[in-house]
Parts: sequence; C-alpha cells; structure tokens
Amino acid sequence: MKVILFNGSRREKGCTYTALSLVAGELKAAGIETEIFFVGGRVLKGETDAVVHEAKEILKTADAVVYGSPVYYASPSGEMLMFLDRLYGIAEAELLFKPAATVASARRAGTTATLDALNKYPTFAQQPLVTSRYWNMVHGSSPEDVLKDDEGVQVMKELGRNMAWILKSIEAGKKAGVVQPIAEKKIFTNFIR
Repeated sequence: MKVILFNGSRREKGCTYTALSLVAGELKAAGIETEIFFVGGRVLKGETDAVVHEAKEILKTADAVVYGSPVYYASPSGEMLMFLDRLYGIAEAELLFKPAATVASARRAGTTATLDALNKYPTFAQQPLVTSRYWNMVHGSSPEDVLKDDEGVQVMKELGRNMAWILKSIEAGKKAGVVQPIAEKKIFTNFIR
C-alpha cells in the first residue's frame, strides 16, 4: 500500500512538510509506503501542468492521498488550489474512491476555513475523508514550533494511524469479497431553462 502526501507550501521543508512527515511516520510504522510530493514551490514557478501530470502518473500507484497546505489569508495557498483545480479536472479516475485527508498549517488562525476548502475536493471523486481526533491542523511559525504543538503533533500521528486502519480495512474487505462501488456517470443539472 502507498500514500502520496502533497505539500502545497511554497517552502519545501517548512511547517506543512513537518506536519505531513508526522503523518507519514505513522503510516510507515504501519508498513505503508509514503511519498511526500512537493507542489507549492513548483506551481509558483509556473510548472503547474508538469506537476499535475506527474501527480496523475504517481496516483496510479497510490491507495490514498493527503493534501497539506499552509494558511495564507485564511485560505489554502493559491498554489495548492491551482494544483487541486487542475488535478481533479484531469485525474478523477486515478483518485476515485481512494481515501483522502487534508492538513492545514498556520501560525495562528484560518485553519478551519482552509480545511473546509481542501475537504471539498475529495468529495468530487467519492473519496472517503479520513480524520483524526480533532481538526487536522498544526500551529507554528517554524518546523521547530510545529513540533512543540503537542496537540497538533498528536492529531497528525493519529491521522496517520487512522489512515493506515482505513487502508487495511479496505484491503481486508476486498479479500472478504466486498466490492467497491461503481461510479455512475455524472448528471449535470442546468438551472437555466
């Protein structure tokens, strides 16, 4: 099993990366392969299409995803939103029914608004949302600060353990003959007549 963790920060190894690393550590401890894929800085440099196509290919081997973003102006980073807008436009088949989680990293506030925005994307591809014991957020101005956020650290670790449990439950279900739903063709309603 493999989980791809997408880092939507402009800083490759900053606070968002630190939070995602905590999640990844618990997944690895459960025997699940992980990869943290840096999105933010590359999108900022104008590499959006290349990043999205790379992600689409990587998702073919993934069983689940985690999206992490810093909070910029009480919202996910623009880079992460651009990435997700494009990704869900071209890679729905690679995302369909795969468990997903979202993570927000902030100095102070805006995390719930950020999580609200991020959590909407997986619903487009019928992805079960994985949670922790509280909202999936950490606080701090630096990676060192994030590691001092005891509650945030606990939330990230439990998120990793919960994701591992969900993935292993799905695998056990498949072995027991539980069949994954089949996605129906989307119906688009036009409200203008």
